[in-house]
Amino acid sequence: MNAIERYFGINGENTTIKTEILAGVTTFLTMAYIIFVNPNVLADAGMDKGAVFVATCLAAAIGCFIMGFYARLPVAQAPGMGLNAFFTYGVVLGMGYTWQTALGAVFLSGCIFVLLSLFKIREIIINSIPDSIKQGVVAGIGAFLAFISMQTAGVIVNNDATLVGLGDMTTFAPAMAALGFIIIVGLSHKRIPGAVTIGILLVALISLITGNTQFAGIISAPPSIAPTFMQLDIAGAFDIAMISVIFAFLFVDLFDTAGTLIATTSQAGLIGKDGKIPNMGKALLADSTATVAGTLLGTSSTTSYIESVSGIASGGRTGLMAVTVGVLFLLSVFFSPLAAMIPGYATAGAIFYVAVLMMGTLKDVKWHDLTEAAPVVVVLLFTPLTYSVADGIALGFITYTAIKVIAGKFSDVSIPVWLLTAVLLVKIIFL
Repeated sequence: MNAIERYFGINGENTTIKTEILAGVTTFLTMAYIIFVNPNVLADAGMDKGAVFVATCLAAAIGCFIMGFYARLPVAQAPGMGLNAFFTYGVVLGMGYTWQTALGAVFLSGCIFVLLSLFKIREIIINSIPDSIKQGVVAGIGAFLAFISMQTAGVIVNNDATLVGLGDMTTFAPAMAALGFIIIVGLSHKRIPGAVTIGILLVALISLITGNTQFAGIISAPPSIAPTFMQLDIAGAFDIAMISVIFAFLFVDLFDTAGTLIATTSQAGLIGKDGKIPNMGKALLADSTATVAGTLLGTSSTTSYIESVSGIASGGRTGLMAVTVGVLFLLSVFFSPLAAMIPGYATAGAIFYVAVLMMGTLKDVKWHDLTEAAPVVVVLLFTPLTYSVADGIALGFITYTAIKVIAGKFSDVSIPVWLLTAVLLVKIIFL
């Protein structure tokens, strides 16, 4: 135990091994949906669902282990939502490429990630982000999480006249999501350890007792990974038309990771007085390496998960939390029926609770300075409205630079921010 505490620096972060493990369990419960959603999305691209299920679990475990043991940060990883949708509906179904070629494109983007990480280019880019953009990213991702959680539970539904509308709150799923949120907030206010985990499990138990969740067993043999293992077509990805696809994977993962690392480390109180994230280089290398490993197994880009803040809210502060999540992903290969009994609405309340916590960053915004406040609001609103963390950040950067120029505050815009703004403008206009 002492060796574990020393390696992860647990005593120095005012936490305990028990707290870190509990935080890992909490994080896993809020992101376990990916082991069921990802196979369904990639199956639409023609991939074997069972093989993708196993690949998803293994890729997530690898990413968590690298992040936990190497970067030693409380950030879990798994194949990314949004990235898998672009893979299937954009590249395969939209552009007509095979899923093997699409995997090859993800592999090449992952290799570029690794190079950028090794030469610390990604670290320089992320550390150059202005404080106002960082604050907007944290709050924007919080708003995005809130929107996703409400969709998952049926609180927010499609409305042809207004795009979105309020669902029927008297039905089981929205009611349980609301109950979970209330329980978590109430227990957290009383400072009860594991409040988030308790809320999730209570809702899941109610669902099981009322028959809304069926007991699906405990253990099942994992499907074969052979249909997707090492099936990527790297040569096909060198097609000239795939350059924009590779860039898109690179761009989205870069800014999704940036936003997630800023949000999670900020929530954990790990960002230093200089505004920099500890072990940033290692965290970025962990993210990029996991992406490469995931393509070899047979899944789309692996990325850092914002759901990690649910574990941080439960007290997680070190890499042991990420390692715990990795172990649970490995176990999921054998216990998939049990994991499947945690319904989406059971975690929706927890995710909404985390969104509330993330909104706290708005208190640090310089509201008296509109050149700082306006970009924050742009990121905050456009992240959920465009359903894209990357687009929210891009619009925030462009707004920040444009406003500073019009206001005559040229010195506030660093060279990296000028370059990023130019690249983001090109991306929006031409891609």
